[in-house]
Amino acid sequence: MDKVGKVFEPIETGSVAESVVHQIEAMIVSGILREGTKLPSERALSELLNVSRPKLREALKQLEKDNLLVVKQGERSEIAPLTGAAMTPAFQELYGRHPSALFDFLEYRREQESFAAGLAAKRATNADKEIITEILAEMERSRAAKDFKAEHLADVQFHSAIVAASNNSTLIHMMASIYQLTKRGVFSNRQFLRTTKGVGQKIHEQHCDIAKHIFNGNAEAASAAARFHLDFVEQSIRTGQERATRERLGQKRKFMMEK
Repeated sequence: MDKVGKVFEPIETGSVAESVVHQIEAMIVSGILREGTKLPSERALSELLNVSRPKLREALKQLEKDNLLVVKQGERSEIAPLTGAAMTPAFQELYGRHPSALFDFLEYRREQESFAAGLAAKRATNADKEIITEILAEMERSRAAKDFKAEHLADVQFHSAIVAASNNSTLIHMMASIYQLTKRGVFSNRQFLRTTKGVGQKIHEQHCDIAKHIFNGNAEAASAAARFHLDFVEQSIRTGQERATRERLGQKRKFMMEK
């Protein structure tokens, strides 16, 4: 059984087909089942839910009719595209080519993630905390190994896990779309942040600080730590851009003085 199968619960009461539909809908809304997630096979799913295959097919057809599920003959059904991306790939690339867009992006994240961290401090379950702890460990491993690609992925996963721990379905789905900009590397600042002396370590410490306050249930401190982290990222990027501009101008001055 793959991990998706473990999130389903046996149907015990009420209309069987409606109960199956309701269970799957609830997991979509909560962000457990996301677009593209493949469900277990029909046979496995009927056993997991403890329902007959005809009743299961009835439920799957209803979900397909409601455009929540993509059912393909001979293949496992999967959750349909639902929220979509905040921007098309073409617009994401355009957005990333304009410097002011980066700071608008960070400004939006600062407000949303500080709010999410505060909620997470109040609502995070033990499972949420375990996920965050595992991601922090992976971030530390990849950073020590200088595997920047793995560290980049873990960074996105960390922030996604904080939002998921808020247990606010609107935040979860909205931020999943926004994080596509970070995941696709639209803004080419991550390598600078990771390779500039001392910055990578400070970012890791800030992540640990956010997690610590969430684990301690201190909503105000968690929110402040998330805000401080995004402020630090923004200021570090500004500093890096200013330094790069000075270097570029200095090279031009040097060129003009050469005989």
